[in-house]
Amino acid sequence: MNFRNATIKDLEEIHTIENSCFPPNEAATFESLSKRLKVFPNHFWILENDNKMIGYINGMVTNNKTIHDEMFSNVELHDEHASWQSVFSLAVSPEYRNSGHAAQLINHLIEKSKEQNRKGITLTCKEYLISYYNKFGFVDLGISKSVHGGEIWHDMVLEF
Repeated sequence: MNFRNATIKDLEEIHTIENSCFPPNEAATFESLSKRLKVFPNHFWILENDNKMIGYINGMVTNNKTIHDEMFSNVELHDEHASWQSVFSLAVSPEYRNSGHAAQLINHLIEKSKEQNRKGITLTCKEYLISYYNKFGFVDLGISKSVHGGEIWHDMVLEF
């Protein structure tokens, strides 16, 4: 198993995994994923085994401690020198789920964010995932202002 930064060549496979992990109202579009790969590829990590993509985690860097809906669609809000690493997608291919790969991706993101001297990591999740993220030290800040996909989200923050 190894981690690497995604490239535009990975876009098709990333898009396939994205659509297998999220319902249509939540999944990032092909265009959105393409923009993310062009603007912040160094914040888009892939976990692979024998050159087979297992999953990925990505998000822009921001000075916002919580995620706002515009961030999902406007890559120009990425600020490489900002304080917080966000998470837009944590996705594992269906055949590799329930094997600890999501945890590997989260731990890799934590390590990279610390190396980059970020204040921490911010993400949104549904209520049923709060306890999962708590295991990594994330704290639930309550219901998010984000209504991405017409859903109710919780703001989760891990401060270093």
